[in-house]
Amino acid sequence: MGNNPLGTFLPLILLVVVFYFLLIRPQRKRQQEQVRMQNSLTPGARVMTTTGLFATVVALQDDDVVLEVAPGVETRWVKAAIGRVVTPADEVTETEETVAEGTDTGNGDDTSTKQS
Repeated sequence: MGNNPLGTFLPLILLVVVFYFLLIRPQRKRQQEQVRMQNSLTPGARVMTTTGLFATVVALQDDDVVLEVAPGVETRWVKAAIGRVVTPADEVTETEETVAEGTDTGNGDDTSTKQS
């Protein structure tokens, strides 16, 4: 019985190959798509930042993006902070979720309208 060095390291090599195809490659692809989306931003696009802030792109300056959060309120962000471009269908879903969260349960436990 001889110890074959290839046979000893084969499981380790297979493990590295499996990790590459299941973890590293898909993550790299997602990262490239994210950078591509950030580089394709145009003024007027509705976006959501990585922190969950919804805004409209007003201007692009190098690696910065000027976002209008509310009428007349503009903030400067780095492009990397843009999480996704919001489509009109996403905005409808967002509005429906906000309405569903604000509904009264009828139990009389709504403390926001009670006065001291």
